[in-house]
Amino acid sequence: MNSPDGSKNLLATLRRIGALTAPYFRSEEKWTARALLAAIVALNLGVVYMLVLNNQWYARFYDALQNKDQAVFWREIVFFCWIAAGYIAIAILKFYLTQLLQLRWRAWMTRSYLSRWMADHTFYHLELARYGQKDGQSPDNPDQRIQEDMQLFTDYTMTLSMGLLNAVVTLVSFIGILWGLSGETTFSLFGNSYTVPGSMVWIALAYCAAGTIITHYIGRPLIGLNYQQQRFEADFRHHLVRVREYSEAIALDRGEQVEHEQLKLRFGSVLKNYLQLINKQKNLVAFTASFGQASVIFAFIVQAPRFFSGAIQLGQLMQVNSAFGRVQDSLSWFVDNYDRVAVWRATADRLTSFEAAMRAHASETSALERTPAVNGEGLKAADVSVTLPDGVPLIQGAALAVQPGDNVLLQGPSGSGKSTLFRAFAGIWPFANGRVSIPANAMFIPQRPYVPNGRLRDALAYPQPASAYSDAQLVQALKEAMLPDLAARLDDSDAWSQKLSGGEQQRLAIARVLLRKPAWVFADEATSALDAETEETLYHRLTAGVKAAGGAMVSIAHRASVGAFHDKRWTLVPESNGGAARYRVEAM
Repeated sequence: MNSPDGSKNLLATLRRIGALTAPYFRSEEKWTARALLAAIVALNLGVVYMLVLNNQWYARFYDALQNKDQAVFWREIVFFCWIAAGYIAIAILKFYLTQLLQLRWRAWMTRSYLSRWMADHTFYHLELARYGQKDGQSPDNPDQRIQEDMQLFTDYTMTLSMGLLNAVVTLVSFIGILWGLSGETTFSLFGNSYTVPGSMVWIALAYCAAGTIITHYIGRPLIGLNYQQQRFEADFRHHLVRVREYSEAIALDRGEQVEHEQLKLRFGSVLKNYLQLINKQKNLVAFTASFGQASVIFAFIVQAPRFFSGAIQLGQLMQVNSAFGRVQDSLSWFVDNYDRVAVWRATADRLTSFEAAMRAHASETSALERTPAVNGEGLKAADVSVTLPDGVPLIQGAALAVQPGDNVLLQGPSGSGKSTLFRAFAGIWPFANGRVSIPANAMFIPQRPYVPNGRLRDALAYPQPASAYSDAQLVQALKEAMLPDLAARLDDSDAWSQKLSGGEQQRLAIARVLLRKPAWVFADEATSALDAETEETLYHRLTAGVKAAGGAMVSIAHRASVGAFHDKRWTLVPESNGGAARYRVEAM
């Protein structure tokens, strides 16, 4: 029962690893990658050749010692120095080329995954999917998968694959040597005499087969535990980052104890899983260490009768031991690397699920038909429906229009879907259908703007390069947004998301609008953190700007004072029981 399932799991794992590996060796860097790989393979063959020369040296050297032949002794010492020098040179070059290939491979994979993760709002949609209808299918902690898992995958793939190649070539090279040196072994069983040629080869096969089977059954739980360990570590690290990002809010809420408990809870999961991992690894190490130590004297014990009977000399005994050690090491590759294979497989599984999620997102087509508006026309929405990530209908069949010169206020209860409707207009909400035409030169202002760390000029011009604007334009935008104190700090680098208050961050987002001068502005509670006087001044400037550009402004706001700047209303009204959705939009 176990064997077929194990074979299927092994084949499935190899297919996943192959699917992750093949793209790089077929990419635009394929010739460099293949050349480096071929050189590394050749160097691995060179290492095995040096080991064969070393094995042959054993016989001559120890025979010289046994015969007290000084001339041969010194000649073999010189020959060993040449072998050692060649081995060292090959090892250094192999290390350098392996690391170079691994580095280039990781760089290519990271660029590839980053470009797909950041394309078509994939990074945003995957996060929505984690907490919606696809919960359990979307990958957790994509930052860890891109930063850590790719480094582990390329490292382990190169190390383990070249190690396996080395083991196979070593086995092929030494198994013939060991067969020839073993001689014939005769034994009696039930009155019959049997002669076994190449006995040491069969002994090595039986010894390593038993070790491999036992290792697999002892170490099998490591695969799942390593997968879980990576996830728990990433969750713990992610919450640490959130505490740092929201440090002010946590401090004001006196939430230190709560966050401390949450961190301890996540770290407790890390420790609990790691303790299980240690216990399983302890059992594996106990067996593999015993297995390795027994192999040191195993060949001596088996060949001792032949040596003491005078059938073989000391040099041949040492050569047999060396050849047996090489064959045993080759056959024990799985035993020696089981824990690393477990980490490798867990890493491949995590990357595969990430790859599958991005492919699934790329193959999805949004049910919302979003087209550019005809010149001179404004926003038009026909039969637009919006659902939550878990599939619950929020808004059904909305028909809305905004013409140039209009200023529309969208109102409704908290949680009714106002911001979600804006996200659908912007084309980032995947759980929507219908038809929307969006005018060109539109800009959306979120309630909580993103303020990157670094130079202030870059934060102000975001997402455009700061070089697109002159210092005079940047300073003017800050002054119009009522941030005159920041005008002299354009080249200061800081953590602006923490240094600026909520109101200052909202004014910085408005400064971006005043800098870019869009014709259409969609503002989602863009002034909720401002005082009434500042809000009034900035709304005057925003509405005047869109009017001068021949556009319009659509706002989400709860304050009645904002209504004075709008001549139309969209109101989200709760549907009565049995409605197709929770809310309907009434335009007035």
